Amino acid sequence: MDDTLQDLIALAEAGRLRASPAALRSLEPVPARPRPAWDRVEGMLLGLAIGDALGNTTEGRLPHVRRAEHGEIRDYLPNRHADDRRVGVPSDDTQLAYRLLESLTDHGKLKPQDVLDRFAGTQVTGIGGTVHAAIKAWKGGGAWPECGQPSAGSGALTRIAPVLVPHLTGGGSGLWRDTLVATAVTHNDPMALGVNVAFVDLLFTLLHADGPPEPSWILNRWSAVVKAFEPDLVYAPRGAACVQAPTWRAAQVDVRRAIEGGLPTLTALGRWHSGAYLLETVPTVLLLLARYADDPEEAVIRAVNDTKDNDSIAAIVGAAMGALYGSKAWPARWVKGLTGRLDGEDDGAMQAVITQAKARFGA
Repeated sequence: MDDTLQDLIALAEAGRLRASPAALRSLEPVPARPRPAWDRVEGMLLGLAIGDALGNTTEGRLPHVRRAEHGEIRDYLPNRHADDRRVGVPSDDTQLAYRLLESLTDHGKLKPQDVLDRFAGTQVTGIGGTVHAAIKAWKGGGAWPECGQPSAGSGALTRIAPVLVPHLTGGGSGLWRDTLVATAVTHNDPMALGVNVAFVDLLFTLLHADGPPEPSWILNRWSAVVKAFEPDLVYAPRGAACVQAPTWRAAQVDVRRAIEGGLPTLTALGRWHSGAYLLETVPTVLLLLARYADDPEEAVIRAVNDTKDNDSIAAIVGAAMGALYGSKAWPARWVKGLTGRLDGEDDGAMQAVITQAKARFGA
């Protein structure tokens, strides 16, 4: 570990950052790598937005209820926020992710105060309770470490992918610092912090990979990264068939059991559920990535159709698959159908942020 994380270790020692100092000290510097093609970065950013837009019109419904009403969803549904047109309209997952990217692009680095200002100044669709509470605390004059809530919800995971953009070539611990801070501004929780570090680690690998990693590598790597953040934590699951443990053990036990046992995806998800709770979100994402790593379009479609918190899970899966395959992974109709709204009816704002980020970080 270099000295980049020293200020966060001090916050952890003071109890203001809810991670153990030992976990922060365990983070190895990110290895230096050649800059990936911008198409891979754009694929990651588009995949997040596409997954969110495909899912948010039926968010929160059980898969069998959704299927009875809509059949198999493979395209954008009529959206009430766009005069019932079949277009991709973002919700909080995309809006907050792109506000983070916008801030990184404008300043060239992470400024947590500016990120919270942008979150607070956006008319967010479907804002979660944790983010709402963090914004309220920020507007009340709180410092950013105190604004983050002790929540193991998945809201910070859905928006974290853009934190990679200033760190595409790796080298040092700056990526870990930015990941931890960008998480803690809303979700200051050991599981949320560890999970986001593990996911960013996976995204960095995928951006530089020549092909999909083996599922066993993903599970082992994920568990190794996140374990230091939650070694003794026990978060109660909702599924009686699940391990009562943090996400590193859920990945090693629940997901591995589903893969090796050949459990149908819906059967496996029925065991541990697929709501907006990291102990459900993480194994769901890992299973979908393992099952459909060679078919990015199907990976997102399964997330949209087979999960409860389908927009967030599809956004996470979409970011990962886009990082691996680039923008060519996504059907032209999906990309063309994105309105790109970030606040109200500002169509094209999302695409403009991608263009600005490319100009700053793409060369």
